[in-house]
Amino acid sequence: FDPRHYLGTHCYGFPKTGPHRLRFLLESVKDLRDTLKKKGSTLVVRKGKPEDVIRDLTAQLGSVSALVFHEEVREIL
Repeated sequence: FDPRHYLGTHCYGFPKTGPHRLRFLLESVKDLRDTLKKKGSTLVVRKGKPEDVIRDLTAQLGSVSALVFHEEVREIL
C-alpha cells in the first residue's frame, strides 16, 4: 500500500482514497490472501513507497530472476 494514495489531491485536497474504497481494497486483499493460502501459496503485503518496498523485498529474497509490475496511469492536466 503506497501511502501517497491516501493523501489529498494536489488541486482541491480531496482524499484520493475515501473510506469506502479503502474498505473495499482491504477486504479484497484479505480475500485474495485467504484464497492463495487455500491453494498453498501466500500474499506479501507491505506499506510504503513501491520503489523502496520492492528494492527491500528483492534484497531479502536474494534470488529474484524477474520482476513484473503495473504502473498507474496518471492523468495529465
